[in-house]
Amino acid sequence: MAQNMTDTEWREFVSHGTRTAKLSTVRADGSPHIAPIWFLLDGDELVFNTGKSTVKGRNLTRDGRVALCVDDDRPPFDYVLLQGRARIIEDLDEVRHWAGRLGARYMGEERAEEFGARNGVPGELLVRVAIEKVLAQKAIAD
Repeated sequence: MAQNMTDTEWREFVSHGTRTAKLSTVRADGSPHIAPIWFLLDGDELVFNTGKSTVKGRNLTRDGRVALCVDDDRPPFDYVLLQGRARIIEDLDEVRHWAGRLGARYMGEERAEEFGARNGVPGELLVRVAIEKVLAQKAIAD
């Protein structure tokens, strides 16, 4: 039977290894758009980069409401759903810093600087999502 995760458990779960999130944003017509993202937790915020001209970048600039799902698709199956509001940051020092940290998580510390340089340029955004709601369950199939 599924069990709710504690605050500590869900934070460890989403921060484990290289799990990606599926990010849902709101299109101009109100329909959802979903895209996988690399992310990091920073306190009570989730942080990621995206291009200003991407669908998610345009959606977030217009409407900051988001929902994300991080899951483990192996039995007994666990997942975390997060909802919140995004804040867009274009300061290139911050964009580069977090792009490097994201690169370190997903590609290894030796490539962090490369990803910081590649994604810390004009036209790239840093997105900080203030987490407002969490639904986290473990062992769904037990």
